Amino acid sequence: MSRLGKLSHNLYTGRVSYDFVGKRKTWFVISALVLLLSIGTLATRGLTLGIEFKGGAEYSVPVSNPTTAEVTAARDAVASEGVTASSVTIVGGDTIRVQTPTLDTTESNAVNAALAKEFGVADTDIKVQMVGPTWGSEVSKNAAKALAVFLFLVALFLALYFEWPMALAGLIALVHDVLITVGIYALSGFEVTPATVIGFLTILGFSLYDTVVVFDKVRENTAGLTAGSRMTYSDAANLALNQTLARSINTSIVALLPVLSILVVGVVMLGAGTLNDLALALFVGMLVGTYSSIFIATPILAVIKERQPEMKALRKRVENRRKNAGAEGELLIPVTAGAYVAPAGPRQQRVKKTRSKRQGS
Repeated sequence: MSRLGKLSHNLYTGRVSYDFVGKRKTWFVISALVLLLSIGTLATRGLTLGIEFKGGAEYSVPVSNPTTAEVTAARDAVASEGVTASSVTIVGGDTIRVQTPTLDTTESNAVNAALAKEFGVADTDIKVQMVGPTWGSEVSKNAAKALAVFLFLVALFLALYFEWPMALAGLIALVHDVLITVGIYALSGFEVTPATVIGFLTILGFSLYDTVVVFDKVRENTAGLTAGSRMTYSDAANLALNQTLARSINTSIVALLPVLSILVVGVVMLGAGTLNDLALALFVGMLVGTYSSIFIATPILAVIKERQPEMKALRKRVENRRKNAGAEGELLIPVTAGAYVAPAGPRQQRVKKTRSKRQGS
């Protein structure tokens, strides 16, 4: 068995354990700081909305091997007609994309002619796309509706399949993922396009998948837990995290590698704008989703459950048993830092040894 395989086996059996739930305050502080940074970025810089959301005009000019100098030339050509370009980028390695605010027909024709003259192409070779602000507003509303419906269905699924504390913890983790991803997106200055919205919805599904895997193991470990006094709910939840840790990391790495290739090949080498929008949202969201499923969702679930009366009573029984374990000579197996359980099977009795008395002759 390889070292990774042995570590995975030891994590599953509890021989090796990391106290994720016990150190939840540390993870909560880290997440709070990142969330504050994301919210602050959104409040100060805001999102760079594409013309699909705010409306405008887009001109795609065919240019062989465009350079930064030609990007500047395109911006100057538009400015010569009294229009300020909101965005000028190279797309696909053979096209310069120019985006402007909403223009009327006369202004649009003038900008089109100026770009055609600057790059020596026919007016008809330039692809023009006009997006009205009403259509952009409709796209924004539909995106918000899609997100609201998704969150509602997620809450309903978790509440029916598991229980309401898991639904609440899962929703908090999803909101955590969205806010951080959107904040990083605002910090990068990338445009928000329909591809970005698709990326956001995709990462929510990925984050939910990882969380459901952990919650399913938590439910298995906590079945009938209150009938005994071996582990607290936090101990059982932390054991579930360790048992699914290798799977979560492996799944995340396998999912991130193709997205990383899209970022490197599609963005750096090909300069594809749509891939740019989609890949960044997926890459950041998957990383944050993996983090939240381990460090946020399950610790929050443990906090909610530990407030219930039956779990408080269970914790008292477990603590009393651990205090008396040494005096009774009970063998305990560590499952978390400072948490122990008795091994399965019949309990062995301590053998009392006595010294035989020597008989006198």
